[in-house]
Amino acid sequence: MAGEEAARKGERRGNEMTSLLLLLEEIIRNHQINMLLISLMITLIGPQSRKRKRLDRINQSFMVNSFPTHVRHLDRLVRLTDKSCVDNLRMDRNTFGRLCRILRDSVGLIDQKFVTVEEQVAMFLCVLSHHKKSRIVGYNFIRSSQTVSKYIHIVLRGILSLHSLFLVKPTPIDDACTDRRWKWFKGCIGALHGTYINVRVPIADAPRYRNRKGHITTNTLAACDPELRFTYLLPRWEGSAGDSRILQDAVSRPLGLKVPKGCYYLCDNAYANAEGFVTQYKGVRYHLKEWGPGRQAPQTPEELFNLRHTKARNVIERSFAVLKMRWGILRSASFYPIDIQTGLIIACFLLHNFIRSQMAVDPVEEVENEADNDDESATESDRAEHISSVEPSASWTKKRDDLAREMWSQRNNV
Repeated sequence: MAGEEAARKGERRGNEMTSLLLLLEEIIRNHQINMLLISLMITLIGPQSRKRKRLDRINQSFMVNSFPTHVRHLDRLVRLTDKSCVDNLRMDRNTFGRLCRILRDSVGLIDQKFVTVEEQVAMFLCVLSHHKKSRIVGYNFIRSSQTVSKYIHIVLRGILSLHSLFLVKPTPIDDACTDRRWKWFKGCIGALHGTYINVRVPIADAPRYRNRKGHITTNTLAACDPELRFTYLLPRWEGSAGDSRILQDAVSRPLGLKVPKGCYYLCDNAYANAEGFVTQYKGVRYHLKEWGPGRQAPQTPEELFNLRHTKARNVIERSFAVLKMRWGILRSASFYPIDIQTGLIIACFLLHNFIRSQMAVDPVEEVENEADNDDESATESDRAEHISSVEPSASWTKKRDDLAREMWSQRNNV
């Protein structure tokens, strides 16, 4: 009996040992399978990870190596000479620096990781000055066209937000004025006129933007002071819209053109001789070319008034000429949507004012004066009541007649 009991115990221990060995073998097999899977995953993932790290190092090296090139290109534009800065960006180095400071302090533009505020503004001004496409500007600045487009929109929004700072508040001509062109027009706050600017619109909208000459344009109404600075701007009117219609809309809108009582703008015959708007006499010599050398001097009060009216009002024509000579983007249609084109047009007017206020000598104006050769011998309060309509006025016609007679009576006291 004792021998049988011992045999059974030995058999049980053998079975337990066998089960333990089988379990251990299963654990080892599972471990080997897991290690094999891990090794396979490392084999598949490892080379891509190393490749990505290698590419990252290459990109970082490219960026580091390109920094001196970016700096050198910007230095050539804005840090070498005023002439190169004016030729490329239409303003001297001091004016460019002040513009960047205003955009930093008043708008909140900041230096990005790889693009400074100065470079952002320089790219924007290159587009306006020479009407370059984004990929051309990107090639010059060693940037992608997407980067250039991004910062053009950022700087554009910043410039437009400064419209109240850059637009000039008109000042009426007073008795202290000694300018021979303007001293006869007491109470005048400038000249008013519209100009056509080429735009690109969808084919369906083209008929509305086609002017009388057949060009696709927007009609922009603007007013300027004797210093060729714009005091009012109303863009994005279809080229087919008439000047009188635009003016009526301008004075009727809540935040439109406001003319204080007793003050007025000089206008041509596209507008009515109404309260706040003084035009020339119709059917009488008017344009400067009709008063050139060898022509007969004024023979009537109306002719003398027209001569002095056109000499003074010519300031708005000169303003438009300087504006379009300065900004190449205004001389041909751009490929931006019409809303962006309108914003770029406004930015050109605002930056024109800023340049006029900051630069003592405007080389663009000097070039325009040489081309035009137009000289003298040839050619309130916020609570004030404002004009709200433009209708022919007998009282203002009488005022014009009185002014013409006064000029005629003092024609020898120039």
